[in-house]
Amino acid sequence: MFNKLKQFNDLRKQANDLKSMLAKESVEIENKAVKMVMDGNQEIKSFELKSEMLSPNHKTDLEKYLKEAFAEATKKVQRKMAMKMQQSGDFKFPGMN
Repeated sequence: MFNKLKQFNDLRKQANDLKSMLAKESVEIENKAVKMVMDGNQEIKSFELKSEMLSPNHKTDLEKYLKEAFAEATKKVQRKMAMKMQQSGDFKFPGMN
């Protein structure tokens, strides 16, 4: 039982270490409507709408570009996270080795 508790604590420490490491990483996305920076924990750090997209005529385009920007940023962050985990080799999950 104590072995399982130690494994759980080790796993929790690894998760916290990973979260701290990813907070230092970021990706920047820019398209016709938006410029944004997302950190490795998928938190938006900066967000800028381009003024020409703020007219009611561009509502549909703006919605499309926002959706695309969030999707692209999320994918880039996830790829970066996977690469970091592979490179570090420090993250060993109990029962998955």
